[in-house]
Amino acid sequence: MTEYIVRFLVGGAVVSAFAMLGDVLRPKSFAGLFGAAPSVALATLGIAVYAHGAGYAAVQSQSMMAGAIALAVYSVVVCHLLVRVRLRALPATMLSLAAWLPVAFLLLAIARAQT
Repeated sequence: MTEYIVRFLVGGAVVSAFAMLGDVLRPKSFAGLFGAAPSVALATLGIAVYAHGAGYAAVQSQSMMAGAIALAVYSVVVCHLLVRVRLRALPATMLSLAAWLPVAFLLLAIARAQT
């Protein structure tokens, strides 16, 4: 129960700090970048280091980076299918999963091979 309380407090503080940073920056379109994902990731990594050690947090950070790269590939494929091929949203997103899954698992396999 204590870990959940700490996660709530640290996560809330970091989310608030990133929200203030996003509010200060111009243009306002940057505010969404600092909304949730970076702050939640930092809070999670901080708790992972405290609870499980640096090795565990390193594996978690590699997984986060692999997920971010796979999401970027997925987003590019979706945009290409929507704009260039002119598919509707549902088929474009479903087809893009075929790009996201192999990229995510390949990057995770590479990360695990290095450790």
